[in-house]
Amino acid sequence: MAGPVRVRVCAVLVHDGEVCLIRRRRQAGLQHSLPGGLTEDGEDPTEALRRELREELGLELAALPDPLVLRFVQDQETERPGESVPFRRRHLVFTAHLPGHLVAAVAAVEQDDRGQAPVVWLPAADAAALHLYPDVGAVLGQAVRPDATAGGGPVLLPAMTTTSYRWR
Repeated sequence: MAGPVRVRVCAVLVHDGEVCLIRRRRQAGLQHSLPGGLTEDGEDPTEALRRELREELGLELAALPDPLVLRFVQDQETERPGESVPFRRRHLVFTAHLPGHLVAAVAAVEQDDRGQAPVVWLPAADAAALHLYPDVGAVLGQAVRPDATAGGGPVLLPAMTTTSYRWR
């Protein structure tokens, strides 16, 4: 029996070729997550992302000079250690290029996490080689290019499955 598919919104936040990630220590090693979270019932994905970035990073996007752009969609159906029901998500990955004053406003630790996971800014090429959640390393370079937000709709990425992605 498959579990429900929940929608997770997240953002590749970009500044000067670097991306913002949340560094989490897991039993099997480090996992770097794009900031974001689950949509609530009936919530618009863009508004959900604005809410999540405010809750996690203390970041208000009202001053963002350009709108958030939905760049990638990635489905996930994986097995999580210790669980019998498949874990299912549809990740909506947005891109936002942040000016310096908004980068300075980003919290140093995740604000809505008891463990206060560190928030880090890394060069996109370095970040692409890490264990990322969702699994967007192969397209991270596309997301950081300033022209990457122009034209077209979101790109459907290969699904995250138990054979292609390992939980940490």
